[in-house]
Amino acid sequence: MHITQPVRHSLHGADFDSFVSPSSGSRELCAWRTTIGPGQSGAEHTVDHEEVFLVLAGEPVIRLDGEPVTPSPGEVVFVPAGSAVAVDNPGPDPVTMWVTTVVGLTATIAGGDPISPPWTR
Repeated sequence: MHITQPVRHSLHGADFDSFVSPSSGSRELCAWRTTIGPGQSGAEHTVDHEEVFLVLAGEPVIRLDGEPVTPSPGEVVFVPAGSAVAVDNPGPDPVTMWVTTVVGLTATIAGGDPISPPWTR
């Protein structure tokens, strides 16, 4: 299946362009492009499934269980299930990442209820 038009969702100052999800026919995988504007700080959340972040552009600071990681374009960050993660963009240019996980991922923001992002359903 060739998907050329993603479905856009926006949350916490970021855009999520969903290419692969159950709504596009996938039964197991979800994949989307995340774009974070300059100067944005991500909301820390704990994920219940693994995620893979591939940095496409920009200079994100990914906080993984409180430890900052600063991957360059072309580098990957693996987020284990049960990890707390947040993505910040302290730089002057947008950050773009390709993210892959499984259908049904949920995320819990500190002190909040679990959410099921629409790009994983």
